[in-house]
Amino acid sequence: MTRDTRRIYVDADACPFKDVILEIAAANGLGVTMVANYAHEIAEAENVEVVRVDLDREAVDIAIVNRAAAGDVVVTQDYGLAALVIGKGVRALSPRGRVYDPAEIESLLDARHHAQKTRRAGGRLKGPPRLRPSDRERFRRALMDLVGKRKENFEC
Repeated sequence: MTRDTRRIYVDADACPFKDVILEIAAANGLGVTMVANYAHEIAEAENVEVVRVDLDREAVDIAIVNRAAAGDVVVTQDYGLAALVIGKGVRALSPRGRVYDPAEIESLLDARHHAQKTRRAGGRLKGPPRLRPSDRERFRRALMDLVGKRKENFEC
């Protein structure tokens, strides 16, 4: 069985722009796999595989890492997941339109580690700002750019 490596994998538990992903995927003939735990409702759609996993903290990440392959795109806000898939030749994108750069992923993981230490010690940190319409447009442009780059990689 040959595997269609032209897929977009979505860490769907907290992705706000699933509609944008589905629109761009359909326009470009790409498959989509939405991965979420059983506590989240993900609507079935044509040409979309929905993978439901248990409530374990890392279950979504593990499911995506095990499925994604070089040339795929993963949408996630999780730096750890982004680091794992980048190591497999997968492009990773945040819901705010940030393409995770392999050169900067280590510093992002380091900042996340320091933030976790601060919270464990009782410190409080500010969360991310609210999503704005400009974030939606930035995400749309970044995903279209990644899909365009990927199309070039697959043309013979």
